Amino acid sequence: MAQYVPHPMEWSERALQVRQFVFDFWAEQRRGPNLRAVHEGTGLSRRDIVQAYKELQTGIVVVVDQDSPNCDILKIPPYSAFPSQVEMYVDDEFHSFIGCAHEAVAVSKMPHFVGTEVRLESYCACCLAPITFWSKEFEITRYAPQEPLVHVAAPMWDWVHDDMKSMCDHTNFVLDREHGERYETRIGRRGVYFTMDQVRRYVEPAVGTRGWDYHWASQSMSPEGLITRLEALGVDLAPWGL
Repeated sequence: MAQYVPHPMEWSERALQVRQFVFDFWAEQRRGPNLRAVHEGTGLSRRDIVQAYKELQTGIVVVVDQDSPNCDILKIPPYSAFPSQVEMYVDDEFHSFIGCAHEAVAVSKMPHFVGTEVRLESYCACCLAPITFWSKEFEITRYAPQEPLVHVAAPMWDWVHDDMKSMCDHTNFVLDREHGERYETRIGRRGVYFTMDQVRRYVEPAVGTRGWDYHWASQSMSPEGLITRLEALGVDLAPWGL
């Protein structure tokens, strides 16, 4: 349960080491590391690495398959180890899949991309039409074909039961509200809409801290706190009965 986990957690040194290594490795190698790479990069044992992953998952930093003997990394936002709904390109070369539409807005502020304009390629969840935008150090410079909306189909009570994968999978771009409403009929659930400015303000507290500060704090999901935050941003929560 990552909801209501005491916040902030007190990170172990092994968790801090592993987190820093994985972020740096992914940015430089354009893929996540396996256990051997983490061992060689940190000097930690297999058991210490796996236990660090579990700790980091509890603090909503990483998603790993704890049932796998290799504790496979699935996500360490902003990155996704599997094909997600957003691709990031650096210097016109594919770099990584990005965890979700929210992460797509935040990724250009990671320390590894300072001074670099990145391209985010996604699509409308309804019709799969391409949606592209360019971002440099947390400033979106242009869109094609137009500025989209972000549709979130899972209410905050269902965010991060055990990990953040489902929350990310339910956060998608749509071209506009009409497309969003058609998407809702396909998945059988209603969602709420963020403008891109609302997304930017929503993710801003982590920007400039995540990846920059070796000791940046864990997260904890409190549905009540999220309701307050989203209402303050002006997100219409009526589709979720609020």
